[in-house]
Amino acid sequence: MFAALRRQDFACRKGKLAPPQGMSEPKSPADAAQTPSREDRAEIVDRLYEVALDPIRLEDLLDVWEGRIAPLRSGPGHDPVQLDDPEIEAHMARASVFLDRFEATRDDGAYRSVLEDIPRSAAFLSDGGPVLAGHNRPAAVAFGLGEGARLSDLPFEVEDIELLRGVIAKVAAGKAEKVITLRMRSMKTGSPVIVRVGPVESPGPKSLALVMSTELVWPEGFEETVKEAFGLTAAEVEIVRGITLGLPVKDIAEARGRSAETVRTQVRSILSKTETHSQSELVRVVLGLMDVAVLPSEGAVAVAKAGTLEALSFQQMRAPDGRRLEWIEFGQPSGAPCVFMHLDFGLIRWPASAERAARRRGMRVIVPVRAGYGRTELHAKTVGHLEGVTADYIAVLEHLGVKRAAVIALGADLRFAMSLSLERPELVTGILGCACQLPLRTPAQYERMDKWQRFILANARYAPKILPFLVKAGFSLARRLGKEKFFAQVNGGSPADMEAFADPEIREAMLAGSEVCLGERVLASEAFTRECIGSEKDWSHLVKRVQAPVVLLQGDQDPQTPVQTIRELMAEYTHLDIRFMPNTGQLLFFKEWPQVFDVLERFLPRR
Repeated sequence: MFAALRRQDFACRKGKLAPPQGMSEPKSPADAAQTPSREDRAEIVDRLYEVALDPIRLEDLLDVWEGRIAPLRSGPGHDPVQLDDPEIEAHMARASVFLDRFEATRDDGAYRSVLEDIPRSAAFLSDGGPVLAGHNRPAAVAFGLGEGARLSDLPFEVEDIELLRGVIAKVAAGKAEKVITLRMRSMKTGSPVIVRVGPVESPGPKSLALVMSTELVWPEGFEETVKEAFGLTAAEVEIVRGITLGLPVKDIAEARGRSAETVRTQVRSILSKTETHSQSELVRVVLGLMDVAVLPSEGAVAVAKAGTLEALSFQQMRAPDGRRLEWIEFGQPSGAPCVFMHLDFGLIRWPASAERAARRRGMRVIVPVRAGYGRTELHAKTVGHLEGVTADYIAVLEHLGVKRAAVIALGADLRFAMSLSLERPELVTGILGCACQLPLRTPAQYERMDKWQRFILANARYAPKILPFLVKAGFSLARRLGKEKFFAQVNGGSPADMEAFADPEIREAMLAGSEVCLGERVLASEAFTRECIGSEKDWSHLVKRVQAPVVLLQGDQDPQTPVQTIRELMAEYTHLDIRFMPNTGQLLFFKEWPQVFDVLERFLPRR
């Protein structure tokens, strides 16, 4: 188990967690109300590293987390007591780095790819015999492998190589689990190395396994990319390289002929220039940039076409701040404008029959792709999420010359619709919300959620510092399971949603549309995290101030916002027209779009 590593970086032992130097256990009752016990913390950290190694274990973390953290949630919803545990946050950051490293070699493509498709992690092919079938450049650099390399050339202990040899042979022959994860220590660097062994299609007579590791290699020419992206000096880029490859400051200083204090000073300058707050965060940013840098440059591509959906192309513009914005359109090009807000899952497509009906009914549907989704670029961290998203909607609509438009909002996108109507009251003719979330007020309203929705949203409110890891692990799990199985696992608590998802047209729309969130070359985990944190802040002032007419269609089987919660909030927002629809959940719009269109008709601007 990864948590058993006796490495100072991961100061954690099975069943017992030693606090980092300078930290101590909470002593006051107030501290105890916000901090798990030593034993609970140790169990959580164990699960963190298990998830980092294998995202399939995320549900185990969910169960442990809820059992240990949920009792700490207290106080009124408008003034939540947030989890304040630097130790858990530090371990979360470290585990997140390993999750990042594995994401580039995910199961849905890596085991069917050639070695050239794994550009940054050391990887090789083997049948378990003495000679490797092939290896990539990172393996040559990290492991010192040359032409005709043998398994025994790997910089591991003899017993570790023999263990690896046996696992490779079994996996290649189909006599073991599909994927096996091992931990060993590099004799070259002294650091722990995690390897994952999985089957791969082989054109030759022998069955092979693909072995991928956490050993990273700096891509050729990447120095210039980092230098230009952050405005760093050549010396600073070399320090970033060392940190990214896992070298301690002492080793970096020795290699550069500088004192450790000098390098630490340079690290502080680097953190400032990159707008990061820790070395772990810096590594995550650089790995993300590395992912982008190693992908081939492509222009705008068509939205994935599957089955009966018409192929559409993204359109692009530059926002006033210079960022790239994307959107798609369908329906009647000269029709009455309707803005569709795609939810945090990036559901930019409708069922094919709904898209055709929009054309027949004279609707021009405009779907701006929000910051961090698809190829729309994220806002700077200094920009408020609500304000930034609202400005992007305005920019796209002004670019298109749209003067008046109705808005359809899903879930907590209601806050964007209301913000847009307050910023441009002359623009928004009406807001139609489908399975919307209103600003929650109490811990009890989170407890009513189904466990997956509660796991993400309650932590967005009460433990936002650890949310990025949870979201990233969820996205990795989705890739591991496939989006269809992932949806069934997350939304299985709503029979209505499962029934809707079984409809081929609805499933097609969701799978194709969500490519801007979770696709072959898109992983919008940071954008999703920002969306969740923003949705769980108090935005009741928007609801109270909204002047545009608002109709909310709510499901009676919504796993995120149950009927009881909506009824509690209805008493506070009496100016909203809220209607419940039977046998519907979060997929209300996709399932009942004909009824949604009928209600929307009153809001569409007259041509």
